[in-house]
Amino acid sequence: MEVNPLITPANLIAALLVLAPFLTAAFFPQWAAGRARTLPKWAQLASPAALCVPYLLVACGGGVFRWSWFALYALLPVAMAGLLWDARRIDRDQRGNWRDFLVLAVLGLSVDLRWFEGAWPAHLAIFNKVLLLDAGIYGFIVLRQLEGSGFDLRLRLRDAAIGLRELGWYTPIALALGLSLGFLHLHAGWPGLAAIAGAWVFTFVFIAVPEELFFRGWMQNLLERRVGRTAALILTAILFGLAHFNKRAAHFNWRYVLLAAVAGIFYGRAWRSERRVGASAITHASVDAIWSLWLR
Repeated sequence: MEVNPLITPANLIAALLVLAPFLTAAFFPQWAAGRARTLPKWAQLASPAALCVPYLLVACGGGVFRWSWFALYALLPVAMAGLLWDARRIDRDQRGNWRDFLVLAVLGLSVDLRWFEGAWPAHLAIFNKVLLLDAGIYGFIVLRQLEGSGFDLRLRLRDAAIGLRELGWYTPIALALGLSLGFLHLHAGWPGLAAIAGAWVFTFVFIAVPEELFFRGWMQNLLERRVGRTAALILTAILFGLAHFNKRAAHFNWRYVLLAAVAGIFYGRAWRSERRVGASAITHASVDAIWSLWLR
């Protein structure tokens, strides 16, 4: 039996280390935030430096370790924590501060433009996305204490109802627009329930939830306080669309941008219905799973 060279003890330990903060904050949000706030200020600000440990494990195991990348993964989360700590102190009404938007810009651009993917062995760059997500969760939810982000994955039937409602509104629009533009292509076939469930769960956890937390829980949430609900919904959807400009194309993929921006309207509607990332992530994961299985 052939063993996957990517599945090593070091990589498995690193995976547990990056998933633990994400899942703890998602399923035990009050406990996680409360425990962190019992630490002295210096410890609260320095704690994110521990995010360099998964990089150390994976990079050393893959033979690509560099001190410069190690320093970045140790210092960048600490810098973000400091900025968001100051944002909480200065912006007590939580209307959004330049520090918030600077952190969002760094997180968004570094993932979208793949600034740090060269730090990782081949096929393991997903660690970068989850590490940055952990840093954002710690900064915005634990230190900034941003209200209304809705990062709680203890899903309810109401979340499913809202998520599937927005899926129902978006699907005919996406089909009409995507097929007419030649972006979508119908494929017959039934991959099986296991494949469908696996695709949906993977997409939900590793794509939909991180993107919905970033774009809706943090960005749309903060923009609402500045420009209002409707403008925030539209602006966030446009930015979400533009984040897909380099996906599945060597140049600006305007079809993808357009479909993603329209999808962003419905993801944003799902989130703001009850300010729950779980609801919009259900819409998002369902759209992506349908596309990858039958329309790509």
